[in-house]
Amino acid sequence: MGFMVWSDALSVNISEIDHQHQHLIDLINILHDAMKQGRGKEVLSVTLDELARYAVEHFAAEEKLMQKYGYPEFSAHKAEHESFIKKVTDFQNGFIAGKLLLSIEILTFLRDWTINHIAETDKKYVPFLSSKG
Repeated sequence: MGFMVWSDALSVNISEIDHQHQHLIDLINILHDAMKQGRGKEVLSVTLDELARYAVEHFAAEEKLMQKYGYPEFSAHKAEHESFIKKVTDFQNGFIAGKLLLSIEILTFLRDWTINHIAETDKKYVPFLSSKG
């Protein structure tokens, strides 16, 4: 069992978004597995880069849907996305500067933020977008 596990409870019932969420979870699990195997430093830079790149791509897809249909909580949702990107960028910069190693605190942040964001914030847009077809 991975550090993070996808479940139907995390589904927003939009297949493109669900697949993107699953990929984000996979990236976090890659970091966790590498850390458990003592290879965390070896994969941290590449995986953080991919996580940051993919998060931006995923957030853009969500935000495009929200803007297309006039989601009323768009600004607050976008602010959460920006906060996450800043945090991951801070992790990247800390690693590059030699001030940061992969730790359970980073993994816990990534896991908790992702689960809470999907289960709480993303789930809020489901009824709204569903009503738009």
